[in-house]
Amino acid sequence: MAEAILAVDCGSTTTKAILFNKNGGWHLVARGEAPTTVEAPFDNVMIGLFNAVRELEELTGRGILEGERFIIPSLNGKGVDLFLATSSAGGGLQMLVMGVVKTMTAESAQRAALGAGAIVVDCIALDDGREDFQRIQRIRDIRPDIILLAGGTDGGTITHVVQLAEILSAAEPRARLGNLPIPVIYAGNKDAREEVKRILGEKFSVIITENIRPRLEVENLGPAREAIHELFLQHVMRQAPGYNLLMEATTHPIMSTPNAVGEMVQLLGREINGNVLAVDIGGATTDVFSVFSGIYNRTVSANLGMSYSICNVMVEATIPNIQRWIPFDVSPEEIRNSLRNKMIRPTTIPQTLRDLYIEQAVAREALRLALEHHKSLARSLVGVQRERTVGDLFSQTTGGETIINMNKVEMIIGSGGVLSHAPHRAQAALMMMDAFQAGGITFLAVDSIFMMPHLGVLSSVMPEAAEEIFWRDCVVPLGSLVAPIGAIREGEPAIHLKSRNYDLEINFGEVRILPLPDEEEFSLKPAKGLDLGEGKGKEVVRRLKGGLLGIIVDCRGRPLQIPQQDDKRREWLRATYKALSLPLPGEER
Repeated sequence: MAEAILAVDCGSTTTKAILFNKNGGWHLVARGEAPTTVEAPFDNVMIGLFNAVRELEELTGRGILEGERFIIPSLNGKGVDLFLATSSAGGGLQMLVMGVVKTMTAESAQRAALGAGAIVVDCIALDDGREDFQRIQRIRDIRPDIILLAGGTDGGTITHVVQLAEILSAAEPRARLGNLPIPVIYAGNKDAREEVKRILGEKFSVIITENIRPRLEVENLGPAREAIHELFLQHVMRQAPGYNLLMEATTHPIMSTPNAVGEMVQLLGREINGNVLAVDIGGATTDVFSVFSGIYNRTVSANLGMSYSICNVMVEATIPNIQRWIPFDVSPEEIRNSLRNKMIRPTTIPQTLRDLYIEQAVAREALRLALEHHKSLARSLVGVQRERTVGDLFSQTTGGETIINMNKVEMIIGSGGVLSHAPHRAQAALMMMDAFQAGGITFLAVDSIFMMPHLGVLSSVMPEAAEEIFWRDCVVPLGSLVAPIGAIREGEPAIHLKSRNYDLEINFGEVRILPLPDEEEFSLKPAKGLDLGEGKGKEVVRRLKGGLLGIIVDCRGRPLQIPQQDDKRREWLRATYKALSLPLPGEER
């Protein structure tokens, strides 16, 4: 029976080692970290890993290593019983996906790859608007770890998917790591398998798996994702410097970092039996994970980040959309200069409150754009009802619509420096409220130290322990967001709340915090023109969880009713900041 567990995440820049212990229940003991050493001059991921574990030993006084050997199992207060690992070092798992039709098999291939924890570097489709010579050049430029090739329904024509195989054969891309042939997972029309193997067999390592779209109305992603996981371990990981030693040391298979986070999000979706949205906003990318109606999706917005990619956010979002979240007068030039400085000095943090609020305004736009990207891929199959993988059933009356409904999300978890390390927890809550505009009743939380990968890989072995640690040590509960959907005249009564400790009415346009550390049953009665999920004007009786903030009542409307005039907009924003007890430039306490 496991009593002590070591879990490590070898990230692209930092390796994080965490010790979990079972002492009166599973909990976090300590966390150590060190720079990742997968690249030159070290070229050995184990050096950074040993450094992180040695810091952990110093913090806890527990011996985990004997020289460069892990003490497994634990004995007399030394060593650990399980050693688990996740990794995104060396740029993570980079994949090229190919499908016949952009909105059908190519989109399904993207969902399969993203759900397996990959970064999709490009998606090639026969209707993507490129000529064959452009596709060939692009494939040569990419140098992916794995290629996923799909297309055609079983029993249908093989012509088009064979054409894709010929394009891939002509391109002859080289692998990013090592000199072995690039693995190609073929998950298309089963009738084309032999022809695809004939075309690609001499230049690539071809793996055949089940068709991701065996019929037009069926999407079957499970086998392709399993093949990606297996190749990640046996092909990609073994090519990275030092990973063969890590694979020998761990007690269970290594997971890619995003895949581990996805495992935890899916576990939470099953636990609460509801819809969950999680976001990790980093320096270069923003990952969005969701479980809606039991269906898991993940997307990576590769150019939306808060340091290296911050100017990409500025360009894509535009300055006016960033300005609308700033509660003071600021010129476009000041915004541009601030963001350019951040891009060329990516490790700096804001030094003034003005700089902080400009950065948080950019974060809102990065989160908003990442969610839009997520919605565009997390959708039902075009024109049909569908059956999803591993028994997940989901029917849509209108094909091709997104399955993400922000008025029906029960829980939102924010992660990444700008959210997890915001100086005030209310700032993190407000960024998620403004960016995602969840309506109805939603529980807000942040992952304080990015423990989700460690718990995700732990959940594959001991799900109960992962859940216990998640609620005890990982998640920081901010509170329940109550946000009426719709709009009425500003200043009119929007909602009446009644509970054991509260009996009050809040007007439209206001934001109010009701302190509540635990949970309490509330009667929530919206105005006739507003909806809390049961219909306009319908009363909702719900037991609401509190948190560090308590109950956050946001009566600014859904969608948000942002004033168009600059002075009125700034006044509107400042009123919200004051309602959340947040400081404003010139008014710092």
